[in-house]
Amino acid sequence: MGQTQGGEEKEVGLQDIQELYRKFASECPSGNLHLHEFKRIFGINSSSTVEETAYMEIVFESFDTNKDGKIDFLEYVAAIHLVLRGKLEDKLRWSFKVYDRDGNGCLDKQEVRHIIKIIHKIKKKSDMSVTEKIEDVCDRIFELVDKNKDSQISLEEFIEGAEKDPWLMNQLRLDIGPCEWFIEQREKKL
Repeated sequence: MGQTQGGEEKEVGLQDIQELYRKFASECPSGNLHLHEFKRIFGINSSSTVEETAYMEIVFESFDTNKDGKIDFLEYVAAIHLVLRGKLEDKLRWSFKVYDRDGNGCLDKQEVRHIIKIIHKIKKKSDMSVTEKIEDVCDRIFELVDKNKDSQISLEEFIEGAEKDPWLMNQLRLDIGPCEWFIEQREKKL
């Protein structure tokens, strides 16, 4: 999610982030952002694919740290900060948390396959040149990352592998394009 190295992503400044906070306050006067509102913010609607919808639900769940079915203002602030201004390692830690569906601190092939399948279908929708098979991608990820060959990826293996290999970073990255989304929203107002 917005994990890039170098200046590949457009910069979103402090003033832009403050605008996002104001938007939250005006659109969520109850102080809570619910799943349907979260989906709407990122353009998920009835014409969205099952994969896009599932991906946004997973992202929403990861930001709902207290698991109460809504994102409160503090969770929102933490999410915005992570997505728009967080360090690469923090973003990778968040990505690992999203992959780790059972919360046991290790990724197995089933967990990796689940997210890779969703990401792959989303990428394929916008780029028809995406032809890699999901099983091949998962096998290669484990080959590159699972250093001790225990069929599980630890957080340390995940971060180290992603930081060292651009292909791997591209496969593991959870990218909802927050900077591009924010700039689009700002330009719609003009």
